[in-house]
Amino acid sequence: MKKSPVVTIVAIGIGAALFFVLGRFVAIPSPVPNTNISTQYGLLAFMAGLFGPIAGLLIGLIGHALIDFSYGWGVWWSWVIASGVAGFIMGLAARKLALGSGEFGGKQIARFNVYQIIAHLVAWVGVAPVLDILIYQEPSDKVFLQGLVAAVANIVTTAIIGTLLCLAYSKTKPKSGSLKKED
Repeated sequence: MKKSPVVTIVAIGIGAALFFVLGRFVAIPSPVPNTNISTQYGLLAFMAGLFGPIAGLLIGLIGHALIDFSYGWGVWWSWVIASGVAGFIMGLAARKLALGSGEFGGKQIARFNVYQIIAHLVAWVGVAPVLDILIYQEPSDKVFLQGLVAAVANIVTTAIIGTLLCLAYSKTKPKSGSLKKED
């Protein structure tokens, strides 16, 4: 089902605001400096699954930029871009999930989690550390450790929060072919 551009724009605004709130106020510090256990990526995966890759990209970019800006240390663009990349990949992959169909069983849960694992590995083990090195001349051992910790934490929180959001949403939708015409 194609979404209206107005609905998608509103979803981007709401998604970015929720991403910000979760990332700013529900982040759990990890033992690795400047790396949190983030709860907002489950929401990002869910929103990208519903509204597509462009919405996922923009929710990740805007939400993460707002988080960084609110801390006062400046926007860390390498990680902002990585959040956008994760959202984009999850939005592309989630098209195959058809969340609006009312079906989100074992096969869809497994597929959702394979996609989100790939998205997080690309974003946090690939994009973020490489951009940290290229943009900020950060030491590679430091940024790859941060990226690996972020990837693992985001994979776990997305597996829990994202899967629960998708399950709950799918329960609100009638299954395809479940409605019958009365005589």
